[in-house]
Amino acid sequence: MECDASEEDEVTRLAAELVRIDSSDPGAYEGELERFVRAWLAPRVDAARAADGTPLATLEELEALPGRTCLRATIPAAGGGAGMAAGDDSPAGPGPADLTLCCHMDTVQLGDGWSDETPALGGVVRDGELWGRGSCDMKGGLACAMLAFGDALDLVRRRGCAPERSVSLLCTVDEEDVMRGCEAAIRAGWLDGRGWVLDTEPTDSLARGAHKGRTWFELDMAGVTAHASTPWRGADAVAALSEAICHVRRAFQTLAPHASLGRPTVTFGQVEGGYSPYVVPDFARVWIDMRLVPPYDTAWARGLVEQAIARAEEAVPGVRGSYRVTGDRPAIEPNPDSALLAALRDAARGEGYDVGTGTFTGYTDTAVVAGICHNRECLSYGPGSLEVAHKPNEHVPVADLARVRAVLSRLALGVVG
Repeated sequence: MECDASEEDEVTRLAAELVRIDSSDPGAYEGELERFVRAWLAPRVDAARAADGTPLATLEELEALPGRTCLRATIPAAGGGAGMAAGDDSPAGPGPADLTLCCHMDTVQLGDGWSDETPALGGVVRDGELWGRGSCDMKGGLACAMLAFGDALDLVRRRGCAPERSVSLLCTVDEEDVMRGCEAAIRAGWLDGRGWVLDTEPTDSLARGAHKGRTWFELDMAGVTAHASTPWRGADAVAALSEAICHVRRAFQTLAPHASLGRPTVTFGQVEGGYSPYVVPDFARVWIDMRLVPPYDTAWARGLVEQAIARAEEAVPGVRGSYRVTGDRPAIEPNPDSALLAALRDAARGEGYDVGTGTFTGYTDTAVVAGICHNRECLSYGPGSLEVAHKPNEHVPVADLARVRAVLSRLALGVVG
């Protein structure tokens, strides 16, 4: 369908403003962007009141990390929502909404390699694309969600009464690191096993609710130093580490793929060890990234790493290995019976679009909710393509912004209306 030009301009203008605010992680972090979003929401939330002056929306902040604040705006339901008890007036505010639009505010580092015409913080619109760091991951999606929430809020304000179902806009921190913002929101009761949760990650027009698990290890080898001309007097930690790496890699080559999630993978992303080319190294470390699919999980991966250490210790006498798990996220299998997926497809059809499904190759805030809270109603649907995220000259099609804004607005209006 052809998108209305004014709507296209509105969402593009807002997304460009967001892109021009540095929220890189590590780097500037989310503070300035959170203040911008809060300032955008606050007058709209304050204006949404019933005839007797009763507020029809709330705005809350949550310090997830020192100086790093999550933000949530909520249109509560008249009789409670997915997670609210009727009449709940606790200081923590309403619980999980019937629909939560979940967006992270941080981006990866700005990086090098940007074109002079489309700088990282330029927010330039050119050739039908919005360019800049975070344009697709995920400030474009954040702009879509802000406007969709604003549309729902406008409807509730015009009616002058609380809706039967609740909607929240949740803006998180730390997603580009270890997702501590989303975890803090779960601990605060903003998210749990109830309600629909939709993030606006770039999904190439698909609804993506399935994820490989993500298990991370640090594997250390401790050896014995010696002169390189007398290596038998030492124990080579680097050689032992290579034995462990090869054992893990060979094991992964034999694993069967999952019918929906595909084949499990392993990456040895960073290695360090030794301190001189002429000395037997007494220390080596590797960081391992495993993307697991059922039936393989972190318990299985621990067993494999322990086998690898035993193999290395046998191959290089005098070496001792150890490990620690630094990331443990379960795989999320697809839910073809998802009520959220059905509602999203209905909303998209109402705007003239079809929504297919797929697996998300990374891990998202909604995957954290699905894994920790066992919530089967979690999806990703947003503008742009993951193929250009985290790269120089990141961009998102302006038409994608208009599409997702329209679909999310119809979805949110359907919930409150």
